[in-house]
Amino acid sequence: MKIALINENSQASKNELIFSVLNKVAKKYGDEVYNFGMYKDDDKHSLTYVKAGLLAGILLNAKVVDFVITGCGTGQGAMLALNSFPGVICGHITDPSDAFMFREINDGNAASFPFAKGFGWGAELDLENMFDKLLSTRGGNGYPKERVIPEKQNKQILDNVKNITYKEMTQILKEIDQNFLKETINYEYFKEIFFKNCKNKEIKIYLNNLLNNE
Repeated sequence: MKIALINENSQASKNELIFSVLNKVAKKYGDEVYNFGMYKDDDKHSLTYVKAGLLAGILLNAKVVDFVITGCGTGQGAMLALNSFPGVICGHITDPSDAFMFREINDGNAASFPFAKGFGWGAELDLENMFDKLLSTRGGNGYPKERVIPEKQNKQILDNVKNITYKEMTQILKEIDQNFLKETINYEYFKEIFFKNCKNKEIKIYLNNLLNNE
């Protein structure tokens, strides 16, 4: 599984710690982590939690990655931003049981963490436990055992509802503020990983044209 880590500006200073812990757990399960930043507080390329949502929507819909790890101070803003986009099911994770049940019951493809709230001594241990529960399952198996069938049915219903209520991602990219879009994706790491791994031809062509038309 390919995993994207996205840190918004208020928690950029924690990127190195979060990436280190996430990468450790991901290697345990044979997964690969791409670190899309922000990497430090004074990065020239700044990401708000809204931009993190847009970036996650692009990466998931273009099938550049299979899963996104993100967050903000409370984790709530980032979760809302990611869930604004089609093809994204983002959970708010505060403990290991949240992580496990979100994957097993909701079969999501993104998780948002509170990287400021309660982030003190032992934070890296808490993160490791949550990441481990999140990645220990490939998701969608249902939980608990006696609820497996209805939970899987509910997930399918949710997917069908989202297909009706959300616009297609390429249309969103065309209608969203183009300066905002360009500000979000115009940095070297994104361009390197995106264009190498993008599996959605329409999104790839549109973003390539956007970035090359000054």
